[in-house]
Amino acid sequence: MTAEAAVVLSVLVAFTMALVWGLLVVAARIECVDAARAGARAAARQDPAEAVVTVTREAAPRGARVTVAREGDRVRVTVAAKPPVLSGLPFEVREEAVALAEDTVGPREEGP
Repeated sequence: MTAEAAVVLSVLVAFTMALVWGLLVVAARIECVDAARAGARAAARQDPAEAVVTVTREAAPRGARVTVAREGDRVRVTVAAKPPVLSGLPFEVREEAVALAEDTVGPREEGP
C-alpha cells in the first residue's frame, strides 16, 4: 500500500506542476499579446521609437525581447519571452501585432 501511495503521490505532484507551468505559459502569452498590441498602437501613432519600446516592455513579461519594424504603411511589433519557472527549457512565447501607420491613413469623408 505504501509503495502505491508513493507512486500515485509523485504522479499527482508532477501533474500539478505541469498544470501550473502550463498556466504560467498561457499567462505569459497573454502578456505578450497585450504588449505587442500596445506597442503597435504607439508605433501607429508615430510615437518615437524609444517610447514604443518602453510602452511595450512595460506590458511585456520580464526579460522579453521587443522588435519594432516598419514595413511600408504598416508597423509590426514582435514580443518574445521565455515563460517563468523551468526557464532552462528551449521554449519561448512569441506574439506579434500589426497596425496601419496613421500617417498613411487619408482624411475621413464625412457624410451629409
